[in-house]
Parts: sequence; structure tokens; C-alpha cells
Amino acid sequence: MMNLFGKKKAPVASAVSSTSSSGGSDPSTAVVTLRQSIKTQEKREEHLQRKVDAMVAEAKAKMAKKDKKGALFSLKRKKLYEQEIDKIQNVKMTLETQVMNIESASQNAETFKAMATGTQTMKNIRNDVGVEKVDDMMDDIKEEMEMANEISNAIAQPIDPLLADEDELLAELNALEEEDLESELLAEPAKTQEMRLPDVPVSKLPTLAGATADEEAELRQLEAEIAGM
Repeated sequence: MMNLFGKKKAPVASAVSSTSSSGGSDPSTAVVTLRQSIKTQEKREEHLQRKVDAMVAEAKAKMAKKDKKGALFSLKRKKLYEQEIDKIQNVKMTLETQVMNIESASQNAETFKAMATGTQTMKNIRNDVGVEKVDDMMDDIKEEMEMANEISNAIAQPIDPLLADEDELLAELNALEEEDLESELLAEPAKTQEMRLPDVPVSKLPTLAGATADEEAELRQLEAEIAGM
């Protein structure tokens, strides 16, 4: 399609594709470009706001001079500037939204890559240390522990050269005990010696000189008891 100056208008799609092919797919580059555009819009907004303030001052000055027509024209220009400011604010909002979406998408992509890396790492670890390998290792550990216990028990056993002949020695000891018992039973009993008691005196006990009547009575009673034995 030809424009008024006779030049062919560039297709919008080709312009967009050329922009995307020049590195627009990089999130960081896209965010930087969008923020630069936001700053440009802010500068234009500040410029238009100064225009609005100037039109307000101009309208007041013309009203002071009773120039209502001139004041109305200034207010119309102010209105146009304000409409342009509204458009700029909408553009800024769109650009800010794009920045936030790109940053969020970039963060999600980085998170996805990190999760994918973690998943692959876990798979590699599982391949290197699988359940079967762990079971085999635990069986080996148990086997080694049992072997170590057997070795410890073997080392702790007492070493006695006569331990194997202990039953034979006990049998011999029992035989000796039986022989001693048989010898005691067959031996003649020893003759017991009769215990000879002293003869009972038949004579009277001598009278103690100077003994009282009670003492003599006790002596006679004792003499009678001895005689009756």
C-alpha cells in the first residue's frame, strides 16, 4: 500500500519480527527496554504537565483582562494536554504490567530450570545408589558383623589342654570315691574301750573342824546321797 508520499509502508509484522530477532527474547534485555520506554513516557508526561500548568495560568491572566474567548481557548488546549497525559499514564501502566509479567515469567522459568536440575540430580543419585544396592550393602554389613562376633567368640574361648579329658577324669574320681566307701564298709569296727568310773567311797567324810551344825548337816546329807548311788 502506498502512502501520500509515494513510499511503501513497512509491514508491522516484519518490524515486530525484526525486533524479536535482535535479542528481544532475552528477558533482561526486554525489561531494560521497557523501563527505558517508561522513563521516556514519564519525561513526556512531565513536559505536558508543565503545559497544562501554563495553560491554567494563561487562562487566569486572560480572564483578568476580561478576555473570555482567549481564556476558553487556553482551557481547550489544557484539556488536550490532559487527555494526552491520560494516554501516557495508560501506556505507562501497560509497560509496567509487561515488566512485571516478564519478571514473573523469567522467575518461573528459572524456578523450573532449578527444579528440573534438582529432579535430574535426584535421578542420578538414585541410579548410583538404588534400593537394591542399599539392600545389598545392608546385607554385607550384617554378614560382616556376624563374622566379627564369631571371631570374637572364638578368641574369647579358654585354652585348656585337659579340657577334652574332663569326662574321663570325672569318671575316675567317681571310681575312687566308690572304692573308699567300699573299704569303709568292709573294715572291722574298732573295739570300744569301757570307761572306768571311780569307786564310790564307803567311808564317811571327815568332819571339818570348826564347822557349824548346818554345815555338818549338809555334809551328812551329801554323804547319804553318795552312799545311795
